[in-house]
Amino acid sequence: MLKKSIGFALLGLLASMSLEAAELKIGFVNVARLLEKAPQAEKAKKELEREFAPRDKKLVTEQKAIKSMEEKLAKDAAIMSDSERQKMDKEIISRKREAKRLQDEFREDFNLRRNEELTQLQKEIFEAIQSLAKDESFDLLLTDGVVFASETVDVTSKVEKKLRDSYKN
Repeated sequence: MLKKSIGFALLGLLASMSLEAAELKIGFVNVARLLEKAPQAEKAKKELEREFAPRDKKLVTEQKAIKSMEEKLAKDAAIMSDSERQKMDKEIISRKREAKRLQDEFREDFNLRRNEELTQLQKEIFEAIQSLAKDESFDLLLTDGVVFASETVDVTSKVEKKLRDSYKN
């Protein structure tokens, strides 16, 4: 008899818990999709391209010049004097070294700026998620680490709309 009473009590407790859970408003946000699709992400990408295009173009031009020098050396080595060959070889080595230094510097600067833009975008996404949660009275919004979320709880498109709306303002 005692076991039946405990069983009914547990059933009652579970039933009341499931009723409370049914009243919770839960959603999921795919942050990776927002990082890719938000208009702010496209703007940041274009800004980085605009900012770094001149340096990239200069690096490409230098690589072509070095390649041209190497081809000239390979083609004309037989008719060049030893001193001319050595001088050209040293210049190629020196220019390669400088180009590598500039390439490394470029990559480091680009990564720093990209991380700055990413941090800003993540902040805007977080603010949009919080705003949506408050506006639509969500009890819980989940992001990364979710193994499955049905379309009924996926509110990513709503957050994306908030980001588009805030981008226009």
